Amino acid sequence: MGKMILSGKGRRWLLKGHPWIYKDDVADGEGTPGDLVPIYAPEGEILGWGLYSAESKIALRMVTREEEQPNREFWLGRMRRAISARENLGMMNPEGACRLISGDAEGIPGLVVDRYAKTLVLQIGTQAADRMRDFFVEVLIEALPFEPTAVLERSDLSVRRFEGLEPRVELLSGVIDGPIEVREEGGLVYRVDVREGHKTGAYLDMSSNRVKAAALRPGGRVLDTFAYDGLFGIRAALAGAEEVLCLEQNAAACERILVNAELSGVADKVKVERVDCMKDLRKRAEAKELWDMIVVDPPAFARNKREKRGAERGYVELNRRAMLLAVPGGHVVSASCSHAIWASEFLGHLASAARVSHRDTMLEAFTGASPDHPVRLGLPETDYLKCAFMRVT
Repeated sequence: MGKMILSGKGRRWLLKGHPWIYKDDVADGEGTPGDLVPIYAPEGEILGWGLYSAESKIALRMVTREEEQPNREFWLGRMRRAISARENLGMMNPEGACRLISGDAEGIPGLVVDRYAKTLVLQIGTQAADRMRDFFVEVLIEALPFEPTAVLERSDLSVRRFEGLEPRVELLSGVIDGPIEVREEGGLVYRVDVREGHKTGAYLDMSSNRVKAAALRPGGRVLDTFAYDGLFGIRAALAGAEEVLCLEQNAAACERILVNAELSGVADKVKVERVDCMKDLRKRAEAKELWDMIVVDPPAFARNKREKRGAERGYVELNRRAMLLAVPGGHVVSASCSHAIWASEFLGHLASAARVSHRDTMLEAFTGASPDHPVRLGLPETDYLKCAFMRVT
């Protein structure tokens, strides 16, 4: 087992509360990639234990600030703590879906676990979690209140390259012979392709925002753009929307929207068009179409600081078009999942969109991810999702 000694700057950074230590702030030490190592101040005081990466700019991810080395009971306690939080939130419906483990936010760096009914899907993003995968799965299963029918690793995310890791997709246990069917409160039923779908198969971080958006407009016409599986629109239809049009560019996703609408009993209300959403919204705005609610939930426009300038132009123009499509008193629900865009910056882009659209726009609510995607205070990187609920007059 190795050990790491921080520089004075690294020690000060750690004492401020942030759990990541960057390579430049490690003064000395040694360790095997993926090691759990003790971390020391320059004067020799132990500061806790962290997981070491030999490749990433983030050299150490703190696990505990205690002197005692984490053991199996420690990790089992972390897993149980996370699962108990979901139970307290009422998110453990055996036919539903939620995020069970949210990586660094919950003190289990590099490990994300999503649950679709009784199928578990893992994503591993660090050398340490990669090395500890089988151990983590063993402990997770012990902590669960049910026996999973299948465990799939979907570690095909791009951030693995920063850790020197190759993409990997592997069925670890059980059988997955097709899409997983998920049933949520309110009559929402949808299918998830855990092998090929985005992220681990679905966008679970938006589940509470879909419910909130549906409650804004219990009737009227709803335009769901960048719809993916159509769950914003289908939720709205279940809440009483008279007409829902889902716009999506991906052909497979368009097919899933129709299947999900049928499963949820609202196929008569939901239509799908396969289009480039940015171009299509411009045409609709020029044609002066009007909708009671427009949902704008695009892919990330800025994955790093270099892309922020282009993202600003994109967010302003996209939301300008959406605001022009709203009936007086209608709503625009607009989201950003760009990690590099802070909440204050996104609100500024929305304000610019309101100005250039010449529509008075009121911010009725501003939220983040669903509560099974916790934001850890001291780790602002976990606060990535922004969702604005706006009324356009």
